[in-house]
Amino acid sequence: MHTVSNPIQACNDIFFRPNGVFRALAEKNNWSWLPFFIVILVTILPQYVYFNFVDFNWYTELLVDAQYGDRTPAEQDQFRQQITPTAALSFASVAIFFGYILINAIVALYLNLATRSDEENVQGFTDWYGMTWWIGMPVVVSSLAALILILVAGDHQISPTVLAPLSVAYLFSVDMSSSWFAFAQSMKLDAFWSIYLMAVGISQWTSFSTKKAATIAVAPYAIIWAIWFVIILI
Repeated sequence: MHTVSNPIQACNDIFFRPNGVFRALAEKNNWSWLPFFIVILVTILPQYVYFNFVDFNWYTELLVDAQYGDRTPAEQDQFRQQITPTAALSFASVAIFFGYILINAIVALYLNLATRSDEENVQGFTDWYGMTWWIGMPVVVSSLAALILILVAGDHQISPTVLAPLSVAYLFSVDMSSSWFAFAQSMKLDAFWSIYLMAVGISQWTSFSTKKAATIAVAPYAIIWAIWFVIILI
């Protein structure tokens, strides 16, 4: 049986041998601080590089066309005056930091409630909250890909979709003004990887079958994406 002895090893093995990582996490405390810092930092880093690379006047007009195209010229000018590279980076950083904390708390609450029927489950909310940072580790791959794409770009007029290079929006060049853009941006290969890790974690921490663990992991994403899809169609 594969043994994970420290959090640094766990950060490596979560990509290749996640079963051993979650078995170790069931017995160890305070290991989840490391992926917490990794996930936050590697998500913010591409934002920093992007806003220091992109032609910001072009970027501003891109946002105006996509989000303020139906506003009055005065409102568009007001937006142009308010947005700066520093403001955009600050907003993105704050949104990432608090967004992750809030969303992971919701996921942890869901996992805590969904696994209560297992009498052998001794994990509480804080344990599941710690797990959410481990299942978020695939963002490292996405962020590294984003950094590479930005650094090798020959044109400073590079779409912000590059920040999510494993998303449908980037892979299929979905226009930012499209009603499908946000939906396509959320459909990411790293998101499916995280779902897989969630299923692995549930199966390691409970006595649930692999099928039930997978169902619990997939359900919230499938429901949200299905409702979102229908709303866009309507």
